[in-house]
Amino acid sequence: MRLKKFHRFNPVYWSILIFIVAQILTFIVIVHEDLFLEKNNIYVPAQPSEGVLLWPGPTTSPSGEITQTPAYSALGPILIYFFAVVIILGVVLFLVPVSVLKLILRALFAFLFGWGIFVILILWLPLAVTLAFALTVALGWFFLPRVWLHNLAMILAMVSVGAVFGRMISPWTAMVLLLALSIYDFLAVRFGYMVWMAKKMSDSNTLPAFFIPRSILEWNNSLKESSVTRLMEQKSIDRKYSILGGGDIAFPLLLASATYFARGFYPALLVAVFALAGLIAAYWIQARFLKGKAMPALPPIAALSLIGLTIVWFS
Repeated sequence: MRLKKFHRFNPVYWSILIFIVAQILTFIVIVHEDLFLEKNNIYVPAQPSEGVLLWPGPTTSPSGEITQTPAYSALGPILIYFFAVVIILGVVLFLVPVSVLKLILRALFAFLFGWGIFVILILWLPLAVTLAFALTVALGWFFLPRVWLHNLAMILAMVSVGAVFGRMISPWTAMVLLLALSIYDFLAVRFGYMVWMAKKMSDSNTLPAFFIPRSILEWNNSLKESSVTRLMEQKSIDRKYSILGGGDIAFPLLLASATYFARGFYPALLVAVFALAGLIAAYWIQARFLKGKAMPALPPIAALSLIGLTIVWFS
């Protein structure tokens, strides 16, 4: 009985482990990021002043200094970019045939995974070696997309996103972004838009999510197998895989990175711990109240992250 229960909840444990590994890698990368930039005389704009910056333009700091808020640091353009991508992606998924969509999305994912590898390894390895690794992973995923390789490449891509963009926005801008996206996540799941998008993307062998097998032996399976491509058509009890959305990891990592560059290591660590508690709460709610039905993970992650950031900011 215990073995069956463990086997049943095994995907949950794997999801939590992936979240923790991504957080650890993020802290390793962001701690080394400033050292790398300084050593190579690379200028990256500093994180903007504290608070939620809604729109680019002149802002006044507490000292009276007037600075220009760039678009990449302001919440408004970020949200516009995100929802524009969501809408455009929905139109493309609806209009473009699966045969064409498959090639486009696979090339896009391969580029993203290669970029993620490059951003991380360039901090430690020479350019030529980094390019070789990035190209190998990208081509390996494109032609031989194994579950373990996909999940590993996803982790590295999410870590790179958090490390790069977390340096450019304030923690509260990241927090409001996380809250806004959690509302979108809830509505998209509630009204079926998220499930529809996931089904269309899984038909093309691409999905911006982590595939969590029920058996450890299935980690070497190909993403092209029917058990993966037809994942969204199967009932939950018949699925061999669980799904953890890439955004459920990427945006909490973004918040932790922004907190690190604004307040330091330990405040960022506290925010990361609260985000992890939010993921655990999402699985608890799903098991306790939804009986395994689809559950957006971002709302509880955002709620707990908000508590953690509030403690950090006002303690």
